[in-house]
Amino acid sequence: MNFENELIPGVLIKRYKRFFVDIKVKNKVITAHCPNTGTMMGLLKKGNRVWFTLSKNPNRKLKYTLQIIEVDGIKVGINTHLTNKIFYEALQNGKILKLNNAVKIISEKRFSSDTRFDFFVQKKNKGCFIEVKNVTMSRNKNTAEFPDAVTDRGSKHLKELVKAKRRGFEAYLAFVIQREDCKIFKIANDIDTKYKELLTFALKNKLKVICYDCKFLSKGIIINKRVKFIN
Repeated sequence: MNFENELIPGVLIKRYKRFFVDIKVKNKVITAHCPNTGTMMGLLKKGNRVWFTLSKNPNRKLKYTLQIIEVDGIKVGINTHLTNKIFYEALQNGKILKLNNAVKIISEKRFSSDTRFDFFVQKKNKGCFIEVKNVTMSRNKNTAEFPDAVTDRGSKHLKELVKAKRRGFEAYLAFVIQREDCKIFKIANDIDTKYKELLTFALKNKLKVICYDCKFLSKGIIINKRVKFIN
């Protein structure tokens, strides 16, 4: 998955009003769009190195988009709008090991009147719904965690994935860790106990969880290695 334009380096000053971030570039300050609604826990220290891009949309109010923050020498992709693109590219290229026999891939597939899942994979014998989550948080060395705030939307998706499984579909929850430094992944139970409980229930109902980290290239981000999930 390539960025829309080349990355521009800068230094983080502050994030505010959720979607705004001030960045120092040489001797001036620019305001960029922050495409992440989470708390971005552990990422927002003033002085962190960042990379952003210039938007191709000339009518956009904020012409720059924050893409990467570096923390302790580790690059973290923060743009949640890119998560599905990264995962979709990996699906197409057969990099998602348990789904490499896909016949057809459909994005934003409706499951019920009020629920769409990120992907529907048509396999030879069975259909498969997939919900994808972006992960940036790491509070302990080599460990990625989700969520970084209470996620009612995430809880709803877990309930709907269980329903899909009970109706005869395969159901996957995929965590895309936009980092290169984590070897294991777990749920942040102290942040959202309900989500942890619902996921444990979903696993008992045969929901499958897959986790992958990412590799940062000069022009983009790609799925890299499978990361061990610890419930």
